[in-house]
Amino acid sequence: MAAPLYTTASGLLFHAGKILILTVGLPARGKTHISRALERYLRWMGVKTHVVSLGDYRRKTLGGAQKLPPDYFSIGEKSPETLALRKKVSDGCENMIWEFFEGGGQVVIYDANNGLRKNRQALAEKFDKLGIHVIMLESICDNKEIIETNIRNVKISSPDYRGWDQDKAVEDYYGRIRLREQAYETIEETEWPYIRIFNVGEKIMVNKIRGYLQSRIVFFLMNIHNRFRMIYFARSGQSLIEHSYKADSDLSPAGWEYSERLKEAVLERRAKSLEQRGYDPKERRLVIWTSTRRRAHHTAWPFLTSARESSPRVKVIEKPQMCEINPGVWDGLTPDQARKFYPEEWARFVKDPYAFRAPRAESYHDLSVRLEPILIELEREKEDLLIIGHSSVIRCLLAYLIGLPASEIPAIEVARGDLLEVVPTSYGVHSQAFHFWDGPGRRVDTADGEVELGHLSNRDENNFYENYAEDTKGKKKFTTSDLAAHCNGVEQRVTES
Repeated sequence: MAAPLYTTASGLLFHAGKILILTVGLPARGKTHISRALERYLRWMGVKTHVVSLGDYRRKTLGGAQKLPPDYFSIGEKSPETLALRKKVSDGCENMIWEFFEGGGQVVIYDANNGLRKNRQALAEKFDKLGIHVIMLESICDNKEIIETNIRNVKISSPDYRGWDQDKAVEDYYGRIRLREQAYETIEETEWPYIRIFNVGEKIMVNKIRGYLQSRIVFFLMNIHNRFRMIYFARSGQSLIEHSYKADSDLSPAGWEYSERLKEAVLERRAKSLEQRGYDPKERRLVIWTSTRRRAHHTAWPFLTSARESSPRVKVIEKPQMCEINPGVWDGLTPDQARKFYPEEWARFVKDPYAFRAPRAESYHDLSVRLEPILIELEREKEDLLIIGHSSVIRCLLAYLIGLPASEIPAIEVARGDLLEVVPTSYGVHSQAFHFWDGPGRRVDTADGEVELGHLSNRDENNFYENYAEDTKGKKKFTTSDLAAHCNGVEQRVTES
């Protein structure tokens, strides 16, 4: 579910108390990917969650691997200097964990190896005595392809290997793994609740998991993977009747032209991105999600009717949960009419556009709750994905992937004619925005010839509830370009810390 609209005096939700999740596993087993994905999901639920990464903290405090003593990663006896440095890092992480709990946080995910039973036992007992519920999360992976991919895509891009030859960096990291394997102890202790994940979602085992929030954590972890895929977002084409929620109208002539341009833009961009990463586009299937509204699934028709041999394998799926937000009695009204006929409701709408629900309508919170099954399917999907949607739906999905707070969802601009490419990574998502359309659905500023994103040409003010960000001036907005810069900035700050 999306973040609840209520708060509690303690700041804790679902009567779950405070939870510390200790990740356990050898290097390059997907612990960081699992930790960041779980953090994103719990924050979407409204749970104050934070990932404390021992590796990131060590690099920030001590610098890259080249600045560490030679015996820092070795097994066995260590010099007093090395022991002091390791204790400094572990104590610093424990302080960060406790500070987050004291500041009102509810869930901390401690992203570290924790491969020695006595060490994780001592850590669990320390926080258990302070009233913190401890869950151990072990990631076990014997799939060599997953390990190799994780090393090349994540580990050797860290500051530890800055300036290294890629193959030498891979071999060095494998050496680090072999050292850890000598002393690694898998979870066998049953006194603590634990979750054991095999090959990042292939199989899962649980022990002593209790309560709603802990069960939701298990449910989410059952649906994730770390296979490379690309996700594209684009709005549906212009319809014959744009202003009516009730009228399920077909595409206009300009809408059909837009759908053809969208197909060309997606296939061209996807092929280029895949080839740059060493994949053959012809060997990968493209899955397209649309709502059941005509203008949405008809926008996907050119992908199916194309007779070109170079076209990829395509599957189109209609999902009723992806229909646009219901404007209720405001359907077909202009902002001036809504302000005149519903002055009290209008004042509440402007004050809180996320939580407000017009009479017989949906709020953005209602829409977010409706979309939760789509979010889980989004995590499960392993093929390349194109989402052709309505602006209100795309706002919610993008906010989830990028990690924007719920209050910012109505302010996200989704311009018809922009294609947003999102690539999930271990530390978040990498995103790029591409412009491919200047027809009806965009306004061009004739003064300087530049396209102003997110605004309707021949503005249809009757559609303002669906397009709140596009039709409400004076409020902070996120364009598709802003979103790409935002999520890439977050990823860069994390990986360079």
